[in-house]
Amino acid sequence: MNSTLLDWLKTLSRICGFETADSFPPGHPYARTRWEAAYFDIASDVKPDEIERRLCAAIANTPSVFAYIVNPTPRMQRALLNVIHERLRRQPGVGATDLILLLIHAYASPHITEVVPGLRQLIHDTEHEQTNLRAHAILELLTATPRGLDVIDMPR
Repeated sequence: MNSTLLDWLKTLSRICGFETADSFPPGHPYARTRWEAAYFDIASDVKPDEIERRLCAAIANTPSVFAYIVNPTPRMQRALLNVIHERLRRQPGVGATDLILLLIHAYASPHITEVVPGLRQLIHDTEHEQTNLRAHAILELLTATPRGLDVIDMPR
């Protein structure tokens, strides 16, 4: 009886928004996506589309928070790729290696949806390379991808 009551109270608390969400609701297409609730103050009663929008806005404002998301959605990945693009456009001499490393770390999960065709394979193929070489190879892939995929379109 106690476990049933506790389960009911947890469900009620989540529905009323008294908890901080750390994942999409059960049954959502990206239910495996998780984030550190301490970095994203999102009430549990917020709709999934709004949750994703808030997470993408947080990535756009502070890209380092991408490190606290497990199995980021394609939209979240594109938010990071847009930040990489902007950084390269504004400061061509300054690399985006730190952001590329966040992307590499995210692709360590077999459950992440690949946003750029060939990215997972490239990350796997370069896993024994030095960090700078891996980042450079990934940037080359991203710059060669058509702009229609909302990824980097940087002149060579």
